[in-house]
Amino acid sequence: MKSKQILAIVFTVVGAIGLAVGVMAIFNKGMAFGQNPWGVSIIGGIFFLTGMGLLRTVGR
Repeated sequence: MKSKQILAIVFTVVGAIGLAVGVMAIFNKGMAFGQNPWGVSIIGGIFFLTGMGLLRTVGR
């Protein structure tokens, strides 16, 4: 595996986890480990989209 593929997979997985935790914390108060749930959701979304974009470009 190339290093870009590994990085893309890590970004995608971390982003999906962050997005899921952030969205669950928005609807269930106090689940984001002391962090702002909107911030966790936005950062998770950015990581997820970055990982997906990187996977798409590396796969070609």
